[in-house]
Amino acid sequence: MSITTRTTRRTAGSAAVAAASFLLLAGAGILAAPAAFAGVPGGTAAADRNSDFDGDGYSDLLVGVPEGTVDGKEGAGYVTVQYGAPNGIGTNNTVPKGEVQVVSQSTKGVPGTSETGDHFGQAVATGDLDGDGYDDAVIGTPGEDEGTVEDAGRVTVVYGSAHGLDTGRTATFTAATPVEGARFGHAVAAARFTGDIVGDQLVVLDQKVGLHVFTYHAGVLRQVGTPHSTGHTLQAAYLTTGDYDHDGFADLVVSGYSPDDDYTKGWSAYYAGGEEGLGYRYDLHGGLGTASGDVNGDGYDDLVVGQLSGVDDTAGDADAPGGLVGVYYGGGEGPAGTEGPGTAPQWWSQNSPGVPGAGEQGDAWGNDLSVADVDGDGFADVAVGAPGEDADGEQRAGAVWLLRGSQEGVTGTGAQYFDQNSPGVPGAAEAGDGWGAQVRLVDTDGDGRAELVAAAPDENAGDGAVWLLPASGDGLLADGSRSYGAAALGGNGHGARFGAVIDE
Repeated sequence: MSITTRTTRRTAGSAAVAAASFLLLAGAGILAAPAAFAGVPGGTAAADRNSDFDGDGYSDLLVGVPEGTVDGKEGAGYVTVQYGAPNGIGTNNTVPKGEVQVVSQSTKGVPGTSETGDHFGQAVATGDLDGDGYDDAVIGTPGEDEGTVEDAGRVTVVYGSAHGLDTGRTATFTAATPVEGARFGHAVAAARFTGDIVGDQLVVLDQKVGLHVFTYHAGVLRQVGTPHSTGHTLQAAYLTTGDYDHDGFADLVVSGYSPDDDYTKGWSAYYAGGEEGLGYRYDLHGGLGTASGDVNGDGYDDLVVGQLSGVDDTAGDADAPGGLVGVYYGGGEGPAGTEGPGTAPQWWSQNSPGVPGAGEQGDAWGNDLSVADVDGDGFADVAVGAPGEDADGEQRAGAVWLLRGSQEGVTGTGAQYFDQNSPGVPGAAEAGDGWGAQVRLVDTDGDGRAELVAAAPDENAGDGAVWLLPASGDGLLADGSRSYGAAALGGNGHGARFGAVIDE
């Protein structure tokens, strides 16, 4: 799959794909992409999906706030970190010291300077890059200028420690030759893709070259390769990892639109990890939202992809205008079902048996996805965000579904639906909120059950907010759920669109 890249930028009530993108590795010119809801460029964690910056055994939550104002600079951006604990994550800045952290380029020890339009936190990922047992935060700043080179882009790593992210120990780097408009760092991912390395490798996506791979060596991150492919031309934006072939190495999936079908469908390129590093294998349908986990408990990670058009020639479901979610089950040949490469995924929509609701044009069902075990039964479940869903007549208020995992794979049995009007969920559904634009299933209290983090970046006139729904043996719970904005964590909340970027 030849790679082009694209970026997304949300406006009130919608998400628009930028009109200009560049075909890479094939020598073509500028291409256009359609406007649509779309997931945020970023990456999942390594195959073990840790996000534990302080090494205490509890998962932490990393949120990028690229539209956030810092030192009066609009869109300079920052990130927030909420540390897991026996009672879960803290959701305000009055909790005991160390449970919440706000990091920007104005934070002491962090390289750079907060500037208007930098968008620090536009992409975030987690991985143990230096192999010290503490996960590190990877933060993309695609709007960073390098001297007179505008929007060249930059990536910053803040290393983990026993006390959490250590802003006194960081790394920052850009492309070897900065290029105007490259937006280096508009998607990032970290995982153990190969052997004979100290820690996880880091993959960075830009809009001119495509993929860059870095490895930690002798105290620094060094570029070690630029994987290429030969399938469809891909206007790439998303990076997802998982061990789909169960060989002990993480694999990489690069997803986005393709001009080969006039940008009407999502596509994904599968790169298998191994002793020799990442190698391109084949292309898959779908991929505008992506997530990974072991849905059927067979030891192979499964790939879950979104298809927002709702029509796909492999789907057999042309009556799903609200969007589709495809499940590629892992196996010896990777995430292509039990029959090997080219196998169609198992497609799901709001019209599938047991799934609440009905698919309607513009729902953006599958805009964002997350996979983890909610009820502790040993099978990963799938959270599906639909920020374009109408709720009680409020257009694009947004909603979230939970599809359950089982020995047979994803099932509609026991599926759950939530919006802001669900009893027990704080707030009220309002037009244009986009609730569910980002979703994350994460076990922050260590009880073996993943809670739901659901975001509405357009809540409160664009300030944004995040909701946390508890988990139980019966699934997600509305009772006991809570919501909060950036200001509660110590960040500048005005126009921040808090929740627009959440690490998977």
